[in-house]
Amino acid sequence: MESLDAYACAAQWHCGRVYRPRTQTHPYAPQVGAAAPMNDTSPAAVHRARWLKWPLILLALAGVGAFLWQALPGGAYPTDLSRVGAGRPVLVLAHDTNYVGSAEVMELMNGIRGDYDGRVDFLVAHLALADAQVFAERHAARDGTVLLFAADGRRVGVVHMPQNADELRRALAQAFGP
Repeated sequence: MESLDAYACAAQWHCGRVYRPRTQTHPYAPQVGAAAPMNDTSPAAVHRARWLKWPLILLALAGVGAFLWQALPGGAYPTDLSRVGAGRPVLVLAHDTNYVGSAEVMELMNGIRGDYDGRVDFLVAHLALADAQVFAERHAARDGTVLLFAADGRRVGVVHMPQNADELRRALAQAFGP
């Protein structure tokens, strides 16, 4: 064993390194009374790490969930286009989730929807669906187009991308009366 230590000493001296006998501790090793090393595998450290991991995961999931909830539109709108011409006036928004224009119009609709509750049905035609695509082609609608239909199904108004709630209210008043 002595010859190996001597060989290690000679090799280290030759490479310009300082020889430290094997009996010495590494300079970065924890000393008695020092804080526990980062790779502490004691049962208490493992329990502490496991206890800390789950709240952090739950917090991250809650943050993602809150972000997704905030990104959803304010109110749910029916998508049943067979309600057009079913005996009640209808407002239909052509909505494409790939664009933000119709989402802005939907926010305007959320603001005035309560004023027309019971008198006008508010619907959304999701342009990703086949029946909504046919509907949009028939009425030359694209993302953000608001179509107004009388109770008998006649189209009585079209507004593309209304800029504010007043513009939408005027279109509804022209089509269905005040």
